[in-house]
Amino acid sequence: MTKETRVLYNRTCPVCRVEIEAYRRRAEAEDLPIRFDALDRAGDWGLTEDQAARRLHVWQDGRVLSGLAAFRALWSAMPHWRWLARVTGWPVIRPLAALGYDRIAAPLLYRAHLGRRRRP
Repeated sequence: MTKETRVLYNRTCPVCRVEIEAYRRRAEAEDLPIRFDALDRAGDWGLTEDQAARRLHVWQDGRVLSGLAAFRALWSAMPHWRWLARVTGWPVIRPLAALGYDRIAAPLLYRAHLGRRRRP
């Protein structure tokens, strides 16, 4: 049985799109069991689109993970990125990386998302 990883991301976010597309290309090139879903699939995940737009979500091993845990799950599923999953799990690095994502990156990207939605 192949273990599948699913990624729910904001395709309208330029930063998110570039990063996730790089992961998608790598996953396809290596024939990895990773599927990528846009925000319009948030309901399939038990989330609203707004909840999904606030941070990265990854489904792995029957669980939905978000934030740094989601990134670490995605990286651990990709051979060339496993080193980053390990490094961001180190006791000193993990809380700093989580703080950076939770308090800086995710809120900035979400506010930019809201701004894009308000534009005609």
